[in-house]
Amino acid sequence: MAFDYYETLEINRNATDADIKRAYRRLALKFHPSNNREPESSDRFCEIGEAYEVLSDPRKKATYDKFGEEGLKGGIPPEFGRSGAWSSKYAYHGDPHKTFKLFFGGDNPFADFFTNEAPLQFGGLQPGVSKTQDPPIERELHLSLDDLFHGSTKKIKISRRVMNEDGYTSSIKDKILTIDVKPGWKEGTRIIFSKEGDQGPNSIPADIVFIVRQKSHLQFVRQDNDLIYKVQVSLEMALTGFSVDVETLDGRLLTIPINEIVHPSYKKLVTGEGMPVSQDPSQRGNLIITFDIQFPEKLSVEKKQLIKEALAFKC
Repeated sequence: MAFDYYETLEINRNATDADIKRAYRRLALKFHPSNNREPESSDRFCEIGEAYEVLSDPRKKATYDKFGEEGLKGGIPPEFGRSGAWSSKYAYHGDPHKTFKLFFGGDNPFADFFTNEAPLQFGGLQPGVSKTQDPPIERELHLSLDDLFHGSTKKIKISRRVMNEDGYTSSIKDKILTIDVKPGWKEGTRIIFSKEGDQGPNSIPADIVFIVRQKSHLQFVRQDNDLIYKVQVSLEMALTGFSVDVETLDGRLLTIPINEIVHPSYKKLVTGEGMPVSQDPSQRGNLIITFDIQFPEKLSVEKKQLIKEALAFKC
């Protein structure tokens, strides 16, 4: 029984070559017997294969458009063939699986679907067959200490190659990736966006990995979850005591009294005033104050004597 090839592929007669390929791809996957158990699916799959074979060939299509199915299959007078139309009798080979495999890439079209001559398996890959994933794409993400203390949101635009709807061409498109920076993240933290790399027909897109790099800070040096704050003090202050004012990353002013004698290895520990702990931001590291003691470059004889008298003591 005669049927309309255009109607079979659900396209109109003005369809482009890309439209024809796109329609065949969609319908062939939909009605493939391994995916569709309806009684009519095998016949429909065969009709789709024949329609695609005719409409994807310029000479067969030209004959069909001008003389219909009867002219295509019954042959046309040779004088009409000189214009490029198909002058021989056309007969479909009757194997829609062959058409399907040729369309999807030869003996192993789309490793997701085939293992050599094994039937189509839409539920997953055949045992032993898998696509290879491209290596991760690593990029550095530079964050300030304030970002890592409070947390923040960073939006990063990437450009990547994506497969078009027809399944065999691609184009470059932009995408915005959103990174929610958590309080307490450390240098080297890796943020992975799975399979956001370039797409290709025969590979799994690479993961995109951002690696945290901490910017230097004017006031603090980070050491794990602790913050180091360095203060310059005179020898007089080191010996007689003083207080240190520290403005914290969350805007508070701490006044810390130093009553001990400060020597070069002395450190003042202020608990709970460091960085948030990433696993539990309610917990904090410590603030560690270190001291750079400024010794006088020279002393007069009189000042030396006064210091000797001041430091004189009996055992």
